[in-house]
Amino acid sequence: MASVEKLPMLAEGYERLISELKALREERPRIVDAIEEARAHGDLSENAEYHAAKERQGQVEASIADLEDKVSRASIIDPATLSGDRIIFGATVTLLDDDDKPVRYQIVGPYEADAKVGRISYNSPLGKALIGRHVGDEIEVTVPSGDRFYAVEKIEFI
Repeated sequence: MASVEKLPMLAEGYERLISELKALREERPRIVDAIEEARAHGDLSENAEYHAAKERQGQVEASIADLEDKVSRASIIDPATLSGDRIIFGATVTLLDDDDKPVRYQIVGPYEADAKVGRISYNSPLGKALIGRHVGDEIEVTVPSGDRFYAVEKIEFI
């Protein structure tokens, strides 16, 4: 029997998935009503509203199945309960770039990642390069914009 891969995520990411799932489940009855209403208009072969409603129903059901899978495999991690001297999931890391300018990232799951707010996925190129590193380690990572060099300045679990 195949093992089920757990998805590490923060509580905030888990709550976002649950909220999305709830909203999609609440949309189901409205889609059924739209299908029934469109069906009442007659010939289904040329009924654009019917086809649009059926397409939306398929999208919603696929999204629900995907979210239910993610929720069932979620492994919620609270960074405040972690500690150590190496970078792991949930760690907040301060790096120095080529110009000794500090940049700060938190290592999160792929569904929570948003580099604009300082959250990178553990399976992103930079995330993979950081996992297991210690303060003082130097890292070279190839990203879409080219090769980048960083030095690990601080590791926090907040």
